[in-house]
This record gives sequence, C-alpha cells and structure tokens, in this order.
Amino acid sequence: MKRPLLTFSFVLIAVIFSQAQDFRFGQITTQEMNMKNYKNDTSAHAVVLNEFGKSTINIGSDDNIKQIYEYHVKIKIFDPKAFDKGTVKVLLYSNDKNEAYEDISDIKAITYYKDDNGFTQKAELENKKIYPVKENKYWASAKFALPGLRPGCIIEYKYKIESFRWDKIRTWEFQDDIPKIYSELEVHIPAFFTFNASIKGYLKLTKNKAEVESKCFETHGASCDCSLINYGMADIPAFKEDDYMTAPKNFASAINFELVEWQSPYDGLKHKQTKEWRDIDYSLKTDYSFGGQLKRKSLFKDKIAPMIAGKTDELAKAKAIYQGWQKWFKWDNFIGIYSDNISRAWDSHSGDVASINLSLSAALAAAGLNSEVVLLSLRDNGAINTLYPVVSDFDYVVAKVNIGDQAYLLDATDPLLPFGVLPFKCLNDKGRVFSLDKPSYFMDMSLPQREKSAYILDVTLTDDGKLKGTLTNYSTGYEAYKRRVEIKKYNSTDEYVESLNNRLPKWKITNAKIDNIDSLDMPVAEHYSVEIKVSDKPEDASKLTFSPYYIGRRSTNPLKLDERSFPIDMGMASEDRYTLIVHLPSNYMVETPPQPISLAMPNNGGKYLSSYQPGDNSFSFVYLTQFNKSVYGAEEYPSVKEFFNKIIQSQKAEMVLKKK
Repeated sequence: MKRPLLTFSFVLIAVIFSQAQDFRFGQITTQEMNMKNYKNDTSAHAVVLNEFGKSTINIGSDDNIKQIYEYHVKIKIFDPKAFDKGTVKVLLYSNDKNEAYEDISDIKAITYYKDDNGFTQKAELENKKIYPVKENKYWASAKFALPGLRPGCIIEYKYKIESFRWDKIRTWEFQDDIPKIYSELEVHIPAFFTFNASIKGYLKLTKNKAEVESKCFETHGASCDCSLINYGMADIPAFKEDDYMTAPKNFASAINFELVEWQSPYDGLKHKQTKEWRDIDYSLKTDYSFGGQLKRKSLFKDKIAPMIAGKTDELAKAKAIYQGWQKWFKWDNFIGIYSDNISRAWDSHSGDVASINLSLSAALAAAGLNSEVVLLSLRDNGAINTLYPVVSDFDYVVAKVNIGDQAYLLDATDPLLPFGVLPFKCLNDKGRVFSLDKPSYFMDMSLPQREKSAYILDVTLTDDGKLKGTLTNYSTGYEAYKRRVEIKKYNSTDEYVESLNNRLPKWKITNAKIDNIDSLDMPVAEHYSVEIKVSDKPEDASKLTFSPYYIGRRSTNPLKLDERSFPIDMGMASEDRYTLIVHLPSNYMVETPPQPISLAMPNNGGKYLSSYQPGDNSFSFVYLTQFNKSVYGAEEYPSVKEFFNKIIQSQKAEMVLKKK
C-alpha cells in the first residue's frame, strides 16, 4: 500500500528557531579517520558522515531571479567497492532554447588518508574550471574525480550551482545507496513565492524547523521577508534495491518542491502556477508541439490510403496503420512528450517517441477511428504525482485507439511490438489519457497483457547415458516479444542456436527450426533436436540421478530484503509451464520419482504445481508457475518471498533411475 504524500505550504511563520549552519570544510576528527565500519550497518562499504544543502531564491549575478543551490558532503570510504563515490557527476539543466546551462562554481574537494606510517595526509582537487559536457537536448553534466582514494579514506567536497530555474527547487534525497549519519537541507523562500513540499518515503524527519528572515530579498525597490526552513534526518539507512520494483526515487526518502503561486516583485501581479487538469488540458491542446501536432491529421489521409485499402473493419484498419508506422519510422532513442514537427519526422523516416506516436494518433484519427494519446512516466522515471497536475512528471507518450468497448495502447517506436502491447518500461502506475475534444483522465497502466511460455521436452534415455529427443517452446504475449528481441540480436538463427549451446554446457542442439519470428500476432514456436548428458560415466549407469527441472529451475530468491516497504511490481501477470516426457529402455525403472507439490499464494495471487504420471517404460512430469497479479502490495512481501523459497526448496529434489 502506498503511503500518502505529506503536503506542506511555505508561509511566513512567527516562531523563531536557531538557524542551522553548514559544517566546516576541511575539518576531520581522529575518530572519523579510525572508523573501521559503520555500527548501524557493518556491511556498508561507505557512510555519509555529514551532508548539507542549501537552496536560496535570490537575485543572481546577472540581476535576474535565480535559485542558488549549495551542496557539501563528507563521506567515509571503508573499502574499494565504494571508490565510485569519489567520481562526482552533477547534472545541469539547459533552458528550452538550449542557449545556456545552469552554472556550477566554487568546487572544492579533498581526500584525507593515512600514509604508510599511519600519518593523516590530504590530497586536494586541482583548482581548475569544470566544464559541462552535453548529455542530450536538455541536460549537461559536470564531472570531477577526487584524488588519492584508498580504503579508510575520507572524501569531502562542495560546490555551488546558479540556476535560472528559480521555480524548480531541487529535490533533496535523504536516502541513498549508502547509509548516512546525518543529512540536512536548508531552504530560503521569499514571501513573493509559495511552494508545496511533499515528503516521500517511510523515514521520519528528526528536524523540521522554521523562522522568519527579515528583509532577505530585494530587487529594484521591491523587498520582502523570507521563510527559512530546515529539514534534517539522522541515522538514515541505505536504500536497498530489490527485484520487481520501479524507480527507487518512488520509495526512497526525499523531499520534493512544487511552485504553487508567485507574485512578481516588479509589477505586483499574482500568478497561479499549480493548475487544475482543465488548465493543463487547455495548455496541451493549444501547444503547437503537442495539440498542434495532433490536429494535423490531414497530413496523413493520402499516406494511409494504401495501408487501409479494401479494409472495412476498424480493427483491421488500426492494425494496418500501426504496422505501417512500425515499418516507416526508425526511433532516434529520444523520449519526451513534445514534437517539433511530425511532418519533418515523416519525411526523414526518423523521429523521437513523440513524433512517432503523436503522428500515429493523428493518422488513426484520419482513418475515422476514435483515437487518443496517453501521457505516462517510464518505470525508471518515477510515479506520477496524482495530487496536483505536474506536466514535467510525464516523459513518454503512446497512442490509444478505441474500438467498440476495447481500448488498445500502441507504441510504434519498436518494430517487434505486437499490436496492443506496450514495452515493459511503460507499465508504471498510471497514465493520463488526452484527446482534443474531451477532458483528460487517469488510467491504470497495469494492463491485461501477460507473458506466457510452455516448454515440452520429449526425450528417450539411451544406453550411453544421454537423453535424446525434442524440445519445443511456445512463447505468447509479452514473452513472445522478449524472445523475438533476443533472437534478433543475432545475424542468423544458427548464431542464436550457437549461443544457446554455449549457455547450456550439458546440452547439444543438433537441429533447430523457429516459426513466426516476424508474425507478431502469433506465438514464437521454437523446435529443437537435443542431446542432454545425464551421466559422466555411461559405462556405470546402473543408477542415474538427475533433476527433472531441466528448464526454468530457480536456485536463488529474487526477493533479498528481510523487510520491504514498497510493492512488488512485476509489470504484468505471467505463466510458465514445463512438461518433461521421458521414455525409458525396457531394463530401466524409476526408483525415486519426484513428489507432487501444490503451493498457492493468498487471495489467488498465484500458484505453483507439479505432477508426476508414470507410464509403460515412460513417465511425464509437469510443473507450472503462475503469478496472477502484476503488482503485490508491500504487506504481501513475506508471502511472496516465502512462495519463492518453497519453489526453490522443492526444485532441489532429484529423481533416481535404475536398471531392473
């Protein structure tokens, strides 16, 4: 179950507290240098000794309103596994016109270490300009590396960023992948500006103090007091990632800020920043790079005519247009929700995700179909804030076509995605459905798509201690997509089969046939002739011991944490069925058959079944794993983890064949 966000508004509070100060740079203690581990987490490779940040809205060096952000941290490194903490990468945003980046300055960095004689030494970062390197259209990064890293050292660094984005106070992340002894953020907000602060995560603040700063902000004759608020947290455990989770920032303790409204200090006019969805809808509808592109359906009437010629069924038309878009466009790997020009993207056969999917939606509308788009946030981008509209939460857009009572979501950036199937990265909480003629609304991104596989291994035991026969695998739904992606990595089927042989040392694939690789609506059917070595000493094969779990055997639990405060998000439901059929020589019998097992999770969450059926000089063994939900709540973590444990334990069992 998700914890609701706690929301606060910055106002001028008449209660006065002592103002916090940044800790002194360049000061370490003997106790810090002699630390061998962190008492609260002895497995940690490093610990943050102290961390301080300060965000201030004030007048910058160019006489414009700026956000001044200062960061200072001191980290104890216990072993080489934490040396990556000594390479610092700071992201810097560019304005929409890509004319300038945020400016980083005042970088200071020192490494403290003990030399071979046990004396504390220090190595300072050379005083030189750190230049940003462009990462993409909107971001650059500034990097610097601390010198002299070695086990037991302490690194300390600080820097300042001057940003034109005064309305975007930087998120403060209390939790990281290493523990922290103390972390504090100080914010200075002039009374001209009102922000909401939302706390994420399950840890509690140990400090939350506020005071009034008198006449702290002044520009061109206008002045006001400020709210000064300090947020502190002590003894912060490391945030440990686990399998089956979305972006860590959805769950790690942090504080985010959102501008609600502001008053111009120059003319006194008030501006409401946090809008309602109807305001966002209007803004998107009238934005040339979004609604303006969706309205250009006339561009595609002639282009789609040959695609839908002779088709009267709406679903057939939609599939033809979708497949045409997949073949026409090559995705340039850039994500976002805005397109500069879908016409130019069409002419170049290439474009970003917005150009491809906005034009797809326009083309579907041009065919007379009920078409919309869905704005969403990818799994590694974090969940959408549903309390109040934040357009910047969205980083991806897909098309939606409604046929009868069925809705199909489409992403034409990937030529291997079947109609109505979204990539796994898109299956993240909620999306916002947008159309040109009605209000937007949220939809659940836990879609009905599934991944499903069925393996059939039919083999005969030979005198030389091998199992020879056939392996057939049928992959459907999203599993078929994953299989196609894997096969297409190789230049030919032969290369793919060679890679399988390399991964399965006791197997030898002697013949292979794969059907429906390019038929996206059909299951991928793999047919192999196989030889499997059972005994390393076939001349002494009076007894053969082997595991019947030849495929899909689990040996480790993907859920590693003792406790977990966030959901298990598998993205979609799944089913894996394995059938083993073994034909025995007349002089062999089964001495120790596998035991049938039946496991079930609470509330029909899933099941694991195995069954054994003897025959005349043969037997069959079937095992099935089924997860019926895409998301399991944090409260279900113990039962799901135990479910995996029981599967692993049951699959340790072996069966014995012996000569009569």
